[in-house]
Amino acid sequence: MGKLKVAAVADLHMKEDRSVSYTELFSEVSKVADVLVIAGDLTDLGKPAEAELLAADLKYCTIPVVAVLGNHDHQCDAVEEISSIFMRAGVHLLDGQAVEIAGIGFAGTKGFVGGFGRHMLGSFGETALKTMVSATVDEAMRLENALRKTSAEHSVVVLHYAPIAETVAGEPEEIYPFLGSSRFAETIDRFRVSAVVHGHAHKGTYKGTTPGGAPVFNVAAHVEKPTGRPYAILEF
Repeated sequence: MGKLKVAAVADLHMKEDRSVSYTELFSEVSKVADVLVIAGDLTDLGKPAEAELLAADLKYCTIPVVAVLGNHDHQCDAVEEISSIFMRAGVHLLDGQAVEIAGIGFAGTKGFVGGFGRHMLGSFGETALKTMVSATVDEAMRLENALRKTSAEHSVVVLHYAPIAETVAGEPEEIYPFLGSSRFAETIDRFRVSAVVHGHAHKGTYKGTTPGGAPVFNVAAHVEKPTGRPYAILEF
């Protein structure tokens, strides 16, 4: 058997005005990869109408699709509805779960904010601040639970928010705390992970590594990749 190819992209931001179509992109990906991963921000404002449009475009994707939601997908508080739309379209939508496809385990959740390394936000002070840190910890626990559910030889972590600062480099340093959290890298490094993909940081950097050595890829559509296309190709 040859290597399995995973195409990964994030931040499609499908708009209700249909100003962008992804039919050609999905058709192209289906010819060059075995699985498509979408790492969040499938929609621009989290509207069901936007999700319906992207689901229609996904009919042109003939390979399995794995995805997580992003912050934009939460904007209109219609997460349950848009999740149902994507799942009816055949998307393996992960929110603290894992799925195995062709021998590769995909473990995913949205992730959240909090900062990196010694600048990571701690649970101290006002209730609102502690609530925010608690939400990040909860997401890290969801990721840990998902990773425990996969025993595949290769495992891919799918996040929207970044687990390391290296792949958000290029964004203003002032907003780093809002682009991800090292708590996810800490979780990832407790497992044998073959690759991590995320989006969210449109002006970030394509590749980095966790402190434990797991390769991390910022696959936001806006980030330059070796393929020269909006998506990356990872081989296993």
